[in-house]
Amino acid sequence: HVQLVESGGGSVQAGDSMRLSCAASGNPFSSYVMGWFRRPPGKEREFVAGLSGDNVYYADSVKGRFTISRENAKNTGYLEMNSTKPEDTATYYCAAGLPRSNYQYIRTQGYAYDYWGQGTQVTVSS
Repeated sequence: HVQLVESGGGSVQAGDSMRLSCAASGNPFSSYVMGWFRRPPGKEREFVAGLSGDNVYYADSVKGRFTISRENAKNTGYLEMNSTKPEDTATYYCAAGLPRSNYQYIRTQGYAYDYWGQGTQVTVSS
């Protein structure tokens, strides 16, 4: 079992950078796959990025701008957001899941993850 708490959200201008953190407690975070999702205003939740071992995955909308990483010694995951755009405005959620052999195929689906944080708001102004 693992508990997740996101932090680092806030308001920025388009083009600025922001780093979200996901602090894990309980079992070692390194034991899980990690994902970041977001829910834009009035829209459904969508996959942003995923990490499983040495493999990273990104939604096309953030590829080249966002970076997912994890620091096992601190039991913390990160989402580095660069060249932000107004359409990045959303509530961002960190998620952790038990390793699954088919993760690469299901990584964008909520059911690939077993634990979720409470979310942190990111607002990007033009």
